[in-house]
Amino acid sequence: MTTTRDDSTVGFVDRTGGAVAPLDLWPSIIVPKAAIDAEIDRLAALDAPADGRRRSLIVHPRSEPPGLGLAPGITVSLDVLLPGEETAPIRHNSSVVSFCIRGGGETVIDGATFVFGTYDVVCLPSMATYVHRNPTDAVQVRLAYSNAALLEKLNVHLVDEQPDPEGWVFDEEALAAAGDRPRDAGEEGERGPSPVPELMPMGESGAMLMSYERLINPPLIESNPLHWPWAAVKAELDKLMALGEDYRGRRLFLLYNPVTGRTNGTTLSFFATMTIRPPGIVDRPHRHVAAAINYFFSGSGYSRVGGKRYEWEAGDLMLSAPGWEVHHHASNDEPVYELTVQDSPAHLATDSLLWQEDLKRPPRLLGSHVGFDTNRSTIKRGPR
Repeated sequence: MTTTRDDSTVGFVDRTGGAVAPLDLWPSIIVPKAAIDAEIDRLAALDAPADGRRRSLIVHPRSEPPGLGLAPGITVSLDVLLPGEETAPIRHNSSVVSFCIRGGGETVIDGATFVFGTYDVVCLPSMATYVHRNPTDAVQVRLAYSNAALLEKLNVHLVDEQPDPEGWVFDEEALAAAGDRPRDAGEEGERGPSPVPELMPMGESGAMLMSYERLINPPLIESNPLHWPWAAVKAELDKLMALGEDYRGRRLFLLYNPVTGRTNGTTLSFFATMTIRPPGIVDRPHRHVAAAINYFFSGSGYSRVGGKRYEWEAGDLMLSAPGWEVHHHASNDEPVYELTVQDSPAHLATDSLLWQEDLKRPPRLLGSHVGFDTNRSTIKRGPR
């Protein structure tokens, strides 16, 4: 059989001596509480869909398919579940930060049940089979943040709407018969000995060769679903009020997933932080290449992004940092609580997380350069 190839659509773009195009950052945008509430009401009024998922994507005006998002590479959805309802099982190779903004319920992930309430956060790992349930008498509303938009841009977002109810099942006998049985784990969770040398030094620079056997069977780091109850998080967060006006830093905690290691994530793509802003606090202007999406669920204030002022209040959702735009936030006359989701872990993993904490000093490449300090150790009275 003769094959032919058609190169008629392949071209070259000459960049010889050409200037680098400037960044075309998406503008910040606020999705007001009134608009979110109206969409919740619209979704709640629909007949129950076959899969149980009443869901709307929250999409930036600049976003184009594939990969619709509130920021480039970040999908944000509004999910509604009425009392007594549950969703059909599903799994996909995107990971999710699920944040309940109204009501409560249960999420069952690979057979494990997580009971959550308002402002609780649950992370759902890639390829975990999950179901959301609402056994309460109130409407359940969640914001879900995922890297689906990025995977859709890459044309590799794989969704299984009829997952095996047992999840990933490894039949040891079948694997052994196929000569594909996973190696035994050692006492400390390390893999057993390899049949061939896995790593071989190449010269004195530190370069190495890796065997194919290691390439297709990397060290296992299990990614588990995790749950951060708001009551427990708030108890720690409120202690940061004592830092006072002299503190040069942001009063927050990362909802940390240990599997992310040095990339400091809630999932391997995103971090989620819970922040408290005491009344009248104005952050220092800063910037980073990671996009940031804020949900303000208590208090009010303003953000200044690229020189433009944006007023927000409780219940508003905001693309507050479109990536490398100078920005800062301020609270009005009452404490502010907010959840912030950023794609910083993905940038740390790809060695692209430029961060400029002080605009008078050069930016740093976090993870490869020394990071920043705060003055917390010099504050006489403050939380542990």
